Amino acid sequence: MSSEKLPVELSKGVNGLEEIILREARGSSAEVYLYGGHVTSWKNEHGEELLFVSTDLLHGFVFYSSYEFRLRVALGLGGDLMLTSRIRNMNIDGKPFTFAFAYHTYFSVSDIRIGTLDYLDNLQNKERFTEQGDAITFDTEVDWIYLSAPTKIAILDHENKRTFAISKDGLPDAVVWNPWDKKAKALADFGDDEYKHMLCVETAAIEKPITLTPGEEWRWSQELCAVPPSYCGGLLDARKVLQCAERCITEITI
Repeated sequence: MSSEKLPVELSKGVNGLEEIILREARGSSAEVYLYGGHVTSWKNEHGEELLFVSTDLLHGFVFYSSYEFRLRVALGLGGDLMLTSRIRNMNIDGKPFTFAFAYHTYFSVSDIRIGTLDYLDNLQNKERFTEQGDAITFDTEVDWIYLSAPTKIAILDHENKRTFAISKDGLPDAVVWNPWDKKAKALADFGDDEYKHMLCVETAAIEKPITLTPGEEWRWSQELCAVPPSYCGGLLDARKVLQCAERCITEITI
């Protein structure tokens, strides 16, 4: 019997929960828990973890309504990770329901920068601000909702010499979150020092909640690509990286 690992494997994860492991021919992988559809790992061909997951937490969502939710996870050629979701209102009483949504994508990073937009600051009663400059950097707690964010977003990780390219469809907004030191220590489900090595960038629909009538369906997706600097001539330039990512994103379903 061949010892070669199959591209799709059913395994046991934390607390014996079932998970699916996806593998791409070049060595990239992803792990998806069947409980809640949590994607808890995304590794490149070198085995480097690209996602951050707190050692204390798995969390999801709740709708106070009757609905059908489906999540499709695909590992593309070259290791790109695609999440495609759809939700259908299954109420039989004729009532619509309204909700906001965000992919809670926590990236494993060392330094953090992102594009420039108007945003709502959740730490200041959702007061609206305009970010100045070509990129965002921060050294304190942040919880910002960027409105009408571009369909492509770049996160530059200088120390790891890696850039994350995020492509989104059907999700107009983006959330940027990091608890920093005081908030991290106050969170029961977050390690005291874990804030140093993560950045949460959530593609989202928040400013204008989605309303579905019975039988109506809404679809949305995001695609993640980890681009090494050598792919773009050794330069950690967000615009060039996003242009390169457009060429390198070739999705297949395993």
